Amino acid sequence: MFSLLPKLHSSKLIALEWGPVLLGLFALYVPTFYSLFCGLWTTEEQAHGPIILFLALWLIYRRWPEMISKGEGKSTSISGWILFFIALFLYIIGRSQQILVFEMGSFIIVLVAILLMKRGNSALKVMWFPIFFLLFMIPLPSQLVSLLTMPMKMAVSYTAEHVLFWANYPIARNGVILQIGPYQLLVADACAGLQTLLTLEALGLFYLSLVHHTSVFRNVTLAILVVPISFTANVIRVIVLTLITYHYGDAAGQGFLHGFAGMVLFISALILILSVDTLLQYFVKTQPMGVSRLNNG
Repeated sequence: MFSLLPKLHSSKLIALEWGPVLLGLFALYVPTFYSLFCGLWTTEEQAHGPIILFLALWLIYRRWPEMISKGEGKSTSISGWILFFIALFLYIIGRSQQILVFEMGSFIIVLVAILLMKRGNSALKVMWFPIFFLLFMIPLPSQLVSLLTMPMKMAVSYTAEHVLFWANYPIARNGVILQIGPYQLLVADACAGLQTLLTLEALGLFYLSLVHHTSVFRNVTLAILVVPISFTANVIRVIVLTLITYHYGDAAGQGFLHGFAGMVLFISALILILSVDTLLQYFVKTQPMGVSRLNNG
């Protein structure tokens, strides 16, 4: 029982230290996230937002003990206060003028500032990935999304058309509109857009964070290959939706099975990521053997 007393005392000190910080964050950003949950995050294009938020919070919770231990007794950084006031300025501008990029971006900068003020650079080194991961929930400017999304939709539509034509389906294409049998399907932004690419890139980085490979080559290569993996997963989703519409009608394609095709997107992307990672493992395996032979020689 006596061994529990130091732990309880330590937990109480941590609660006293971080409790006011958490209350301040809740007071500032609960209205922001409430608006997102009721507005932007209910759209199909931005439905990944809450997933990114919850995964990042889980990563922060997972790394919290390490951050506390490594930041214990370390000197804090004055740059934390500078970032804190910059974040408050962005929050005020973003909240008053309804500029989501500023408002949500200030949340990430505030987290960085708090870590620097409370535990210094050591804490930030532990928490850098969860904070970086939060960047994927910030919506990009609509002009940039439109500019980059159209070529992606054209490429996905072109590939899906040729795959289904090769499979002897009666399909034709006009831009991003697929004609299969009596049905016409418009490849929307949510099916093959930039946000989908960013979501799958975030999924790949989250996977890398969990498996924690020691090989830099393996991590960097897999992160880069997430881009063609995302493209392939988008093609699979469009093909699945096209086949559902062709065999079961337009109502099925736009109803529950449309959401099911979204699940197919992420499941196929995850399978592709795991498959590519397994292939990379064989290339990485030979590297330590070569090093050991040189050392023995």
